Amino acid sequence: MDITAAEFIQANLLPFIAAFAVTAALGPVFIPWLHKLKFGQEIREEGPKWHQKKSGTPTMGGIMFMAGIGAAVLICSVLMILKGAFSALFVKRCVLTYAIALGFGIIGFVDDYIKVVKKRNLGLTPVQKFTMQLALAVVYVLAMYLLGELHTDIFIPFVDAPLHLPIWLYVPFILFVLAGVVNAVNLTDGLDGLASSVTAAVMIFFTAASTALASPQTTTLAVAVFGAMLGFLLFNRHPAKVFMGDTGSLFLGALVALMAIDLHIEIFLIPVGFVYFAETLSVILQTSYFKYTKKKYGEGRRIFKMSPIHHHFELCGWKENKIVFVFVVVTLVLSTAAYFGLPKVM
Repeated sequence: MDITAAEFIQANLLPFIAAFAVTAALGPVFIPWLHKLKFGQEIREEGPKWHQKKSGTPTMGGIMFMAGIGAAVLICSVLMILKGAFSALFVKRCVLTYAIALGFGIIGFVDDYIKVVKKRNLGLTPVQKFTMQLALAVVYVLAMYLLGELHTDIFIPFVDAPLHLPIWLYVPFILFVLAGVVNAVNLTDGLDGLASSVTAAVMIFFTAASTALASPQTTTLAVAVFGAMLGFLLFNRHPAKVFMGDTGSLFLGALVALMAIDLHIEIFLIPVGFVYFAETLSVILQTSYFKYTKKKYGEGRRIFKMSPIHHHFELCGWKENKIVFVFVVVTLVLSTAAYFGLPKVM
């Protein structure tokens, strides 16, 4: 369907500019405020020794792009209301997605607050964090059901016809996708600009995919996230002036998962989010192998020099900027391949 220039600007340029501008404008104000509150990141001793110099860098910077993306969604919502075009589909794919992601961000904020203010370096316990994430995921499923948008189709790459899952299988599947992606993005946030750069690349895919699948509401959200990531990278690129913290990484992970669920392309996250999953798999393999060898040989052994895998490359002599660049290129290449596997929409 053809769209007017005004509709194109509202769906693409406006949310991009709003998210970028708000995020970038908050940096010079918000970062000094975090310094004043002494909300500095404590660097764990288990990481690379040279990361200790980053100790004290303000964290919880994810609030900056959460505000930027929220501003973009709000502006677009107001404009649609004024035009009399505010729809249930926009509520589902923009407002609800942002609200649920914000909930995940709040969980991350609580985790960061405990680490920074309460001086408990591990933050929330894994059980506490998982329980809260699962509860939010259930809220999302119930909201989708009440909106009449709980469709159980998923698309497989290079197959145009969707796969229909029974409801009893689909619900656990999307709960797993949501929890898995959220925590994978969280693990990726370990180098200056890594999670924000990779997520910006992922948003390029979601912008193209939502356009190809005729979902302008998801396009609006994707370009807003892309703009916010560019605005945040002004302060998060190496050497970082601020970290996103769990506040930002859980929020971003939820957005990535929810947009894939909205478009029914959850399986496409395997190539598109390859970096996220490689980070997670490296931790699982490292931990499992260490425990296995310690039990069998009385001495724990490692597959990687350190996990997540970005630390392995650091210990191999790669600079942070090189790791970020390579991971972004890998994401763009795999995302391009995934794009050609999208279903054809007539």
